[in-house]
Amino acid sequence: MKDSKDSHRVKINEVFTYLHEHPEASWREIGTTAYLKKIIEQEGFSVQTFDGCTGLVVEIGEGPTCIGIRADMDALWQEVDGVFRANHSCGHDAHMTIGFGTLLAMKQKGFPENIRFKWIFQPAEEKGQGALKLLSLGVLDNVDYLFGVHLRPIQEIPDGTASAAICHGAAGLIKGTIEGEDAHAARPHLGQNSIEVGAAIVRGVESLRMDPLIPYSVKMTRLIAGSETGNIIPGKASFTLDARAQTNEAMEILRTKVSEVIRSVESIYHVKIKFTIQKGLIAAIVNEEAYDLMEQAIISVLGSENLKPRITTPGGEDFHFYGLHKPNLKSTMLGLGCGLSPGLHHPNMTFNHESIHIGIKILTQTILNTIEVVSKNN
Repeated sequence: MKDSKDSHRVKINEVFTYLHEHPEASWREIGTTAYLKKIIEQEGFSVQTFDGCTGLVVEIGEGPTCIGIRADMDALWQEVDGVFRANHSCGHDAHMTIGFGTLLAMKQKGFPENIRFKWIFQPAEEKGQGALKLLSLGVLDNVDYLFGVHLRPIQEIPDGTASAAICHGAAGLIKGTIEGEDAHAARPHLGQNSIEVGAAIVRGVESLRMDPLIPYSVKMTRLIAGSETGNIIPGKASFTLDARAQTNEAMEILRTKVSEVIRSVESIYHVKIKFTIQKGLIAAIVNEEAYDLMEQAIISVLGSENLKPRITTPGGEDFHFYGLHKPNLKSTMLGLGCGLSPGLHHPNMTFNHESIHIGIKILTQTILNTIEVVSKNN
């Protein structure tokens, strides 16, 4: 007969398999929300869902202090084997499973009576909007500690290791349209070629110079112009630029410089370029107390030799909006080494599934460490 730990392991693996095989893109996590609600209620917990918004929250206990766990839910929409579909290539299926597994582990260990707990399953992280939506719904109003988790690729840390903080950078999009003039391909002097204008923007942003000690990048990720008719020079085009910087201050400077490039190209080519700057994601906000609590948990589970320093990554995460809008919130995100390759957002991303169980142990120990601190202070 299997013991409870074995049965938990089997259940956790089944949950991951289901979530992996039923991906849903941002704001469409309807089936995912229903599935999580079902399996969590089967464990005897009450679940809160929202009208007009996917995602769910599990709140347990009473007391002046609240410890929260956050897991993101949405899959990416991308081409996989020639077909565009939802695909869990960023590990959110694992994050949800770790969140659920941590809930099971704490149920087994028992919840202290004088502390509140909140499990937050958040939609639309890939859109950079889910955290802001839950903030607007008041989900974080009474949370004091918040811990997240994200699988890390082999380019950052090896399998079997972990970090107590992921220092994401700021990220945002600049979207625009180029309004030139169509012309016959034999008479280019009579028009304004929007493709050449787009290329000039690319060259302009490539020539930008900023503080080399602060990582930054700008690249054109989308340029649409022309039609099936190959002998027409297209005057109109739409484009998207992806801008990133490791600090929020550097991001503001970068946005200004990119705007100057676009205005300069507009003047040189005598076209009208309309563009909007989307604020996007902010750089990481890491609380030192939360970091220390998670660091101790990693050492307890994996040993000090497998504790890695803070991960600095150019990727973005809307998790950090919680700390920005709630300055007293003590938050950090577990960076979990798991042999993830070829990389995050790759359509064929794979990782060592055993890391799910390691993540559960680390987050559970982080909760226990936090309980100990809260109990001493009350």
